[in-house]
Amino acid sequence: MQIIPPSKGRLSQSTSPYLEQHADNPVDWWPWCEEALQLAREEDKPILLSIGYSACHWCHVMAHESFEDVETAELMNRLFINIKVDREERPDLDKIYQNAHQLLVRRPGGWPLTLFLSPHDHTPYFCGTYFPKEPRHGLPSFKDLLVGTEQAYRQQSEAIAEQSLSLRELLKSLQGAEVDEAALTAAPIRLARDHLWENFDHQYGGFGAAPKFPHTTSLELLLVHWADSVRDGKPDEQAQHMVVHSLERMALSGLCDQIGGGFYRYSVDERWEIPHFEKMLYDNGLLLSLYSDAWQATGSPLFRRTIEQTVGWVLREMQSPEGGYYSSLDADSEGQEGRFYAWGNDELAALLDREEYDLFSLKFGLNESPNFEGCWHLHAKMGNAELAELSALDLERVEALLLSAEKNLFQAREKRVRPGCDDKVLTAWNALMIKGMARAALLLERPDLQASADLALAFIRENLWRDGRLLASWRKGRAELPAYLDDHAFLLDALLEMLQLRWSDEDLGFAKALADSLLAHFEDSEAGGFFFTADDHEPLIQRPKPWTDDAMPSGNGVAAHALGRLGHLLSEPRYLDAAERAVKVVKSNLDHSPSACGSLLLGLKELLIPPELIMIRGAEVLREQWQRSAVKGYAPHRLSCAIPTSGSDELGAGNAGEKSPGAVICRGTHCLPPVTELSDFDRLLEDGAAI
Repeated sequence: MQIIPPSKGRLSQSTSPYLEQHADNPVDWWPWCEEALQLAREEDKPILLSIGYSACHWCHVMAHESFEDVETAELMNRLFINIKVDREERPDLDKIYQNAHQLLVRRPGGWPLTLFLSPHDHTPYFCGTYFPKEPRHGLPSFKDLLVGTEQAYRQQSEAIAEQSLSLRELLKSLQGAEVDEAALTAAPIRLARDHLWENFDHQYGGFGAAPKFPHTTSLELLLVHWADSVRDGKPDEQAQHMVVHSLERMALSGLCDQIGGGFYRYSVDERWEIPHFEKMLYDNGLLLSLYSDAWQATGSPLFRRTIEQTVGWVLREMQSPEGGYYSSLDADSEGQEGRFYAWGNDELAALLDREEYDLFSLKFGLNESPNFEGCWHLHAKMGNAELAELSALDLERVEALLLSAEKNLFQAREKRVRPGCDDKVLTAWNALMIKGMARAALLLERPDLQASADLALAFIRENLWRDGRLLASWRKGRAELPAYLDDHAFLLDALLEMLQLRWSDEDLGFAKALADSLLAHFEDSEAGGFFFTADDHEPLIQRPKPWTDDAMPSGNGVAAHALGRLGHLLSEPRYLDAAERAVKVVKSNLDHSPSACGSLLLGLKELLIPPELIMIRGAEVLREQWQRSAVKGYAPHRLSCAIPTSGSDELGAGNAGEKSPGAVICRGTHCLPPVTELSDFDRLLEDGAAI
């Protein structure tokens, strides 16, 4: 008689949909917990650690092939203590063991991440990613791997102990060097720009070859660098081209959902044509901020349309009734990746009238061979202006026909079986979307987007901020897990964006509390910079201090940038000093691998070019008029806040106690006299505030 393992009870009540998906496996899964770790020590069984997430296609494949297979599960249960981890809820474990994979295998990891750990010190002695049920593509079968790794643990204990010691030393070395007291310069920024140009795909945009990721932080760095070059009278047209061309190609491509809005995770080809179909909240939050800035800088109608499509998807599908944003949509539906998004040619012809279909066919190349498993995943060959020229229709008619076609296809698609939604609310990812929504709301003057951002921020304050400490994850009414560096840094950054959108003394106080928590619990007070976990977090084999960007910007880079801005806003040296230390401790990394540290280079830029602070005071109508002027042009080093006359007295140099109608403009500790006429204000902004 088959015995159902107790893992069902352990995982089914988890706040992680990913762990819930594995609750019915015949594998005796444990969550990461002290009870499981203690059991491994007592029974002297190695730990099989499997890390993934609910929207991950290859995680599903390995689960169906191996974790649902009774024979494989019997081997796993007999030989190992099996632990399942959601990388989204436990990014601390994911970062540590991805680092270990990189060091052991000498190539990047991914998901599912499969590791075999010593039960006594939790150091991996063998690892990989996906392993098939049967041998193929140079990979062993998972069952053979199970037997071999367990035998290795029994028979090669001395070699494993020696390797583990070396690995822990290497992990420790990733923490960074001591503070470099040499003066900070812009040299790493110029070097990063040159590295990005060398790796730029001149045909399709983006960087490198397939698989191709958006590299949002690199594009943001280039956009800021271009704006600075214009200010200095030496426009860097190559930097501008890298940003604009990449964003245009991504917006038109299969990376972007051309019917429902929102971006997929990455492209499997260099043309951005066929994506990995999961939609992640963090990608879309980052891209929403970037496209908003790019639209402000260029006025591109394509960029504005992309913003509107993205926020439409978020408002429609990703915001919970409670206010928080969901984490992701699955790549699969009905057991097939991309099924929800693909179209048959006959289906398209039946849903569109002749004029719509002819235009749609021209734009998306439907006269060619289908591009995705016998079907079409929509990937535009051209923009609307070029389409109007080729079709001999005026632009207004082209846009009307395309809008009608998209509406028809959207309504038809809504009747399909939808991809699964990971409905947990993560603080860090919500912060990225709150910032993106706030940025778009400010620039597009969209009150509905402000309302969405306000709802999400209120949700975090009510559910994930307790007794002066932040929590990382919420689902089904339960908030849990101590928050990480990214949660604090990204939320602080989002609060600064919200203060530009609409002032709130309460949010300013929340920002100060987050900044103080960062300094108290995460800062390396000796060397500088910030650890990923708090000082009272459970001990692990590494306490990461991440410098480089990955799918998301480095928490250290965002913390340095946000603390610097808050420090100037409040004239608070503690925040300014911490921001400078976070950059200085990684100076050698910036000198040698700058293009991997885009977010830290953005922090460096604002150490070299202090932000321009604009404090607008007065009645609501006046504040709206002056704030509209302040955000009219792209000024990446500007922080502009429109404050009621009854607003905070805690603001810094040139602002405290200044409550007469008008504005004060400061850069660093240097402030101009108050401005009381809008025409004078506009002139100062056009002249760069003459500071």
